[in-house]
Amino acid sequence: MIGFLIRRTIQALIVIFFVTAVVFVLGRLVPGGEARAALGPQHATPFNIAHFNRINGLDLPLWDQFYHYIRGLIWPFWHPNLGYSFHYDQRVLNVISDRLPRTLSLVGASTLLALIIAVPLGILQVVRRNSLLDYSLTAVSFIFYAMPSFLLGTLLILFFSFDVKAFPVSPPDQSTFWTIFADPRAFILPVFTLAAITIASFSRYMRSSMMDAMAEDYVRTAVAKGASSRRVLFGHALRNALIPILTLVGLSLPAIVSGALITESVFNYPGMGLLTVQSALSDDIPTVLGTTLVITVATVFGSLLADVLYAVADPRIRFGSAS
Repeated sequence: MIGFLIRRTIQALIVIFFVTAVVFVLGRLVPGGEARAALGPQHATPFNIAHFNRINGLDLPLWDQFYHYIRGLIWPFWHPNLGYSFHYDQRVLNVISDRLPRTLSLVGASTLLALIIAVPLGILQVVRRNSLLDYSLTAVSFIFYAMPSFLLGTLLILFFSFDVKAFPVSPPDQSTFWTIFADPRAFILPVFTLAAITIASFSRYMRSSMMDAMAEDYVRTAVAKGASSRRVLFGHALRNALIPILTLVGLSLPAIVSGALITESVFNYPGMGLLTVQSALSDDIPTVLGTTLVITVATVFGSLLADVLYAVADPRIRFGSAS
């Protein structure tokens, strides 16, 4: 297992390095770059831009700039230097540290809600397979799976905030990680918007996985021995059917995080998603680099988490043979 984790860690570092390099180069191709964003359109004269670049080392060769950026990320590793955001007038690390817990609370709540709803739905569809209920839930799942999150969020706001007036349009501006527990009513719409597509996906996978498990020999053996339907369903089939779902949770982490980008923009929720959009619109290149790095780390961590969960849930998996 240690060898497996070492190999996957090396692979993850390589992926993070190349993604960071690509985004870094693209950021330097923006006309004016950081200088134009920091100086503003009125003061972004050729002389001021050249002076700004010279002071901040942006006139150095590209590979030299990238070397200094990577070195700042690596050391000190407990306090990486992600650059300085002139748009927010503070270090990028401080900006991300303020926004990241809010996104984690939103993503965590939506993922938990998706699992709580999707797993029973998948089981219910297997129990009532090929019935009207099964077909209806399948149709609803396809609708939510195909619906863009910005459209769903807008429809929820129009109905529940303006027509029914049951929920606020957006969470409080000064939300923290714990606000979702102190004021859950304000987070119902964004959490459901982020969870809807995940629920549709998880429930379909759960139904398919349960159907495959119910067709296995060990299930037929349990039925032949006189085991009750409840014991066969929950004691034998469910445990093995959950293995693909555990893998899916890890692999869906990047998709959920990227979905938060749109959802936070719709509900004006001050998290990582809204930060990325605002930084891109204002040409805040250091902040865009920082948020991209965080999303990349979440992606590779989700992939590694999926492999580890799969091996823990299924003892037949051997880390030594994993690629």
